This record gives sequence, C-alpha cells and structure tokens, in this order.
Amino acid sequence: MKIAERIHLVGSGQAGFGLTDDYDCHIYLLDGGDEYVLIDAGGGRDPEGIIARIEGEGLDPGRVRTLLLTHAHADHAAGAAALRARLGLRVLASPPVARIVAAGDERGASLDVARKAGGYPADFVFPACPVEGQLAEGTIIQVGDLAIEAIETPGHATGHLSYVLRWGGRTSVFCGDAFFFGGRILLQPTWDCSLQESIRSVERLAALDLDGLYPGHLTFTVRHGRRQVAKAMESIAALLLPPQLF
Repeated sequence: MKIAERIHLVGSGQAGFGLTDDYDCHIYLLDGGDEYVLIDAGGGRDPEGIIARIEGEGLDPGRVRTLLLTHAHADHAAGAAALRARLGLRVLASPPVARIVAAGDERGASLDVARKAGGYPADFVFPACPVEGQLAEGTIIQVGDLAIEAIETPGHATGHLSYVLRWGGRTSVFCGDAFFFGGRILLQPTWDCSLQESIRSVERLAALDLDGLYPGHLTFTVRHGRRQVAKAMESIAALLLPPQLF
C-alpha cells in the first residue's frame, strides 16, 4: 500500500490493517530508487506474505537490501531471520537490540513475559539472526538516493531507535513503539520500559517539527505529525502523563 511518495506499507497485523500475519507490526518500505529498505520485520510467521505485498506494489523484492530494526520486541524483530535468509538483507540495529536479536534472546526481547500474558501463542519463537551493523545516535544510512538518520528514542524498550527521513521538503519519522498517533505512548511492565526515558523521547520527537508520523501500529499521518506530538507535549507541560495507547 503506497501511503506517500517513496513510502509503502508492506506489512501490518491485527493491531493495524490486517495486511499480513496477525503478529506483524507495521512494516514500512522506503524506495530509494535502485534499492529499498525495510523498517521492522514483523513476527516472522509469514515472510512470504510480506514479500508478496512488496511484489503487489509493483516493486522488486530483490532491491530490498537493508532491514532497520526499531527495537527487539517480537512483533518487530522476530521476523528478521526469515527476511534476511529470503532476501539476503543486511540487518542494522542499535547495540542493545543487535545483541538481543543476534542471540534470539527471548528474555531480552520480553517475549517470555508477553507469552505468559497471552500476547503470543505458546509455540511462538524468536529465531536468532545475525546483525551486520550497529547504529549509533545520528548515524546516516544511505539507501539509494535517500538518507535516513537513526535517532535514539528509548523508553518503550531498550535500545529503541527511530528513523528520520528528510526528503522532498518534508520530515517523516518511523518511530516504532516510541510514540503513537493521538499523542499516545505505550508503557508496559517489562524489564526495560522507562517512563522518564519515554517522556524524553517524546520531547526529542517534538523537536523535529514533523510532517509524517509512522508508528509501529494503528493510525499514521502523512502531514500532521507535529500535531500529534504537540498533544503529548501539552500533557507533559501540565505534569501529566501522555495517554496510553491501550
């Protein structure tokens, strides 16, 4: 599904548009011309469905060269191994996320907690996946004629990165689960979730003066990202928490 110039949605599960497997987050494809990049990998239960969506957009899966992970939760990263094997991708992530994904560390990814809470079936697994590069704050990833900047947005999960695309006079951010439409955040009782870090990440996003806001689930906006972040900042300024996603 083409949602803006150079931006396609090629995966989305039950907390989204139902394009692919239920346990997939939003999976975005950015078109750099002669090569493409995926942002997040979904849960890994049906990589062929994601590839079929890419082909259905009239795009060549062979041009997908890179996978950028926002964080290590299973609905975003457990699909990395399958997509890497199928498409020959290089996988890039922050150092903490790289360690979790490379080890298939279910505790590090909080999959053990989420499975016990009924968020995933008992047979859901997180395959280990090699990670070719580790991204620091401000790293620029060149994908064809697009330059994508990694920025640190922890709080929801350790090592969480968002990816900023400045192209055509517009600024768009792919923010995983750091922030959501409606000025919402998502805090969970997991080992690495931090309210204070989440608030600092919202403040970081507010400083970007966003157009496009593309989170990992539910609604996104092509033009009015700054309005969504402003809602959260109003709560923070009043010493209140931004509303929870659920």
